Amino acid sequence: MTLRTLENGIICVSVDDAGAELSSLRDQFGRELLWQGESVWTRRAPVLFPIVGQLPGGILTHDGKDYPIGQHGFARDERFEASNQTETSVSFTLVDSAETRVHFPFGFRLQVRYSIAQATLTVQTTVTNSGQVPFSASLGEHPGFAWPLAPGIARDSHTIEFPELESFPIRRIVDGLLVAESQPTPVEGRVLCLNDSLFVDDVIIFDRLASRSVRYTAPGAPALTIAFDDFPLLGLWSKAPGQFVCIEPWFGMTAPQGFAGEYSEKPHQFVLAPQESRNFTYSITIEQPQP
Repeated sequence: MTLRTLENGIICVSVDDAGAELSSLRDQFGRELLWQGESVWTRRAPVLFPIVGQLPGGILTHDGKDYPIGQHGFARDERFEASNQTETSVSFTLVDSAETRVHFPFGFRLQVRYSIAQATLTVQTTVTNSGQVPFSASLGEHPGFAWPLAPGIARDSHTIEFPELESFPIRRIVDGLLVAESQPTPVEGRVLCLNDSLFVDDVIIFDRLASRSVRYTAPGAPALTIAFDDFPLLGLWSKAPGQFVCIEPWFGMTAPQGFAGEYSEKPHQFVLAPQESRNFTYSITIEQPQP
């Protein structure tokens, strides 16, 4: 593990070269707000690329040829090259290789820049098609936050608040693939009250989301606002008995049940022409509780 630490006296973050993964998020009091990767889920905040979720049978088909690819792609398991580190920012880069083309047969450059200002961490990811043919892909963020946010605060007092009314149905998965039928939303108006029973059926997927941010908090705890203008979808996930909740901005999601055919036909992906780039930004802002 090689950690790069950014600190400004208000917020302190550490990022690992392995996967360019956010590994620590602490406030000015040294309180750790990020899940620290214990046995029930050993990751902390992986970057999901070039797929979010799964493809049937773990196979990506391009021009009639099959390529094996695991859940959430391979970027989270690759070592990135760090560069341009200052006290408040650092960048990471992953480029395609013979190893990545076994799974994703395209030229790409994936750049992730972490920066802090005041109490906000901003993460900008740039995907570039460095090859000679177009490709489609997905990108997802998967930060797991401490639940509870502070010792002594009841887990069932935590909520996720939406700035807009979220009345549309949600989606679920079975065996990693998207079920066609939707389900009623567990959000009541603008508020989702957290409890472990929400996640018995795995991830909650918002694919018709009105809000472009959420606020995660509890009485007496810090509040975290996660803003994600460049991501149209949102996943919420936890796994008992883990003490975490993942708030996951996505561009793309798992394949639907029964999906077959060319990878380029998979729903909810973005497409890049040769030499084209696209930026995706999300941020986490820490707000201290009022005395």
